Amino acid sequence: MKEYGFIRVGAIVNQLSLANPFKNAEEIIKEIKKAEQLGVSIVATPELSLTGYTCGDLFLQDRLLEDSQKALQRVLEETKNLDITSILGMPVRCDNQLFNCAVVINQGNILGIVPKTYIPNYQEFYEGRWFSSSEKLVSKEIAIFGQKVPISTNLLFQDRKMKEITFAIDICEDLWTVIPPSDYHTLAGATIVFNLSSSNELIGKQEYRKNLVSMQSAKSISAYVYVSSGMMESSSDLLFGGASMIYENGSMLAENKRFAIESNIITADIDVLKLANDRRKNRSYMGPSEKKEHQTVSFDVKDTIHTLQREYKTYPFVPTNEQERKKRCEEIIEIQSSALARRLLQLGNPKCIIGMSGGLDSTLAYLVIVRAFEKLKREMKDIIGITMPGFGTTDRTYQNAINLVKEYGATLKEVSIKEAALLHMRDIGLPEEDRSITYENIQARERTQILMDVANMEGGLVIGTGDLSELALGWCTYNGDHMSMYAVNTSIPKTLVRYLVRWVADTADGKKKEILNDILETPISPELLPPDEAGNILQKTESSIGPYVLHDFFLYHFLRYGATPKKIYVLAKHTFQDSFSDSEIKKWLKVFIRRFFTQQFKRNCIPDGVKVGSISLSPRGDLRMPSDASYEIWLQELEDLQN
Repeated sequence: MKEYGFIRVGAIVNQLSLANPFKNAEEIIKEIKKAEQLGVSIVATPELSLTGYTCGDLFLQDRLLEDSQKALQRVLEETKNLDITSILGMPVRCDNQLFNCAVVINQGNILGIVPKTYIPNYQEFYEGRWFSSSEKLVSKEIAIFGQKVPISTNLLFQDRKMKEITFAIDICEDLWTVIPPSDYHTLAGATIVFNLSSSNELIGKQEYRKNLVSMQSAKSISAYVYVSSGMMESSSDLLFGGASMIYENGSMLAENKRFAIESNIITADIDVLKLANDRRKNRSYMGPSEKKEHQTVSFDVKDTIHTLQREYKTYPFVPTNEQERKKRCEEIIEIQSSALARRLLQLGNPKCIIGMSGGLDSTLAYLVIVRAFEKLKREMKDIIGITMPGFGTTDRTYQNAINLVKEYGATLKEVSIKEAALLHMRDIGLPEEDRSITYENIQARERTQILMDVANMEGGLVIGTGDLSELALGWCTYNGDHMSMYAVNTSIPKTLVRYLVRWVADTADGKKKEILNDILETPISPELLPPDEAGNILQKTESSIGPYVLHDFFLYHFLRYGATPKKIYVLAKHTFQDSFSDSEIKKWLKVFIRRFFTQQFKRNCIPDGVKVGSISLSPRGDLRMPSDASYEIWLQELEDLQN
């Protein structure tokens, strides 16, 4: 999994024996071995984990300091054959001073020592009595066990093969300052930050601590691994809870349960390539700032992950939590309707013209128009909903379209396209029995012509109904449903459209709820081919181009994180292992790649439409892509891949 950018990290809260380095070493060794068995490549322990944080004036005793060094030697000896890098907290003597340090070890070697910079000396903290800040450090190297080791707060630990796997270290208070050292470390290339902490518990502190870690992870676009001293650190007036958590770019991946007496460990798989991609996209990330000189320590990070333990959302555009989803749906429709209201005000409040098919996309667009009109306090009769039955229109969708327009008090028009389409087919010499793409597109373009002409007659604006997924796949007729005067669904993926309509349905009542629920149960179809003998929809979109749940997943990871086809395939296999076979996933991923590249010419001339989420395909903002780009190397990567 390392080739895809995944690295498993861990945080150990060791059961502490205060001021007993040897006993602590044995407990840490046991937990490091357990971490290796869990596939962890890099693991951290709390601040001063070899001695304990609350030793007080015992830090001035040579016995404690000498034994902590011997305890370190014991850990080195016992872990030298393990494929894991460990970060230990301990006091280190250097330059006639004592430093609160993180010691990084790998296969019996000390890679480097990072001293704490900000030494708290207020309220319950008295560290300044025993420890010096890294700013008072004179030496750049220190001799330990016959080995010269770099010592500096500005150390970066980097994998020799994959440079994106680079970590740095904060120690406790460093995080709580205005400008944490990790700000500079991440600007210098660290994608992962470990914080060795000893943070006591107070009412409300845990939430503040989590917010602090989340925000530091988000603003530095990094993974942040935080591990704090456990309950057995507690002494005199302070209680420690052993909080540990792992965040990636502001999102929590793992968290332990505090107040455990026994040792515990959390793990998470970090995607460093995703973090690196986000940094490259964010052109402000490397903006003007004070630069620090860093030293890089290179070593080999073992590829220990065989199966990902992190989960990916089946619907990446849709919140899984129901309450959050409801809030998101309300905000999205508010954004869509407000953007439309702004455009209508700019144009002098024209009427809105919309083609009503009885499908999900036109329903959502129609509901957005209704909300915009409510915001503008306009009469619903100025919304003109036009149903345009054709060769594939079923009674179910036809009735739903008509009833939806009527229930909200809009103006209904019906214009059949059959006669005009047949006339056009005769004019161009297309046989009536033809069922080719030309047959389908004739209908789509005829409908668009009707909408545009009615808009001219009424002094109105044609509102487009096409969604983000259709644009990604080019599943629209060029200069047909591809075109409008303003598109409200242009950055709403198909998998999200359903949830938005359902949210409105849940808040509706009576006939409106009944109509919307039936629309939600209707198969997705352009209805351009005749129905079956029973009058049911025969042409189903997903049978032709593949499941939208897969395509939206592909789209999200392809555009949001720049993931390679090979990585997308691995993530999809992991996520959809109970729903789709490996061959199905590969088949539809190939379809996605081909269509995404070959259909860019349609996206290069789409109408204005509001951006709602993190992904948009507008050529004026989010996607500057040539229509003539080759997709060969992307497809070849999949062809070469073994399942």
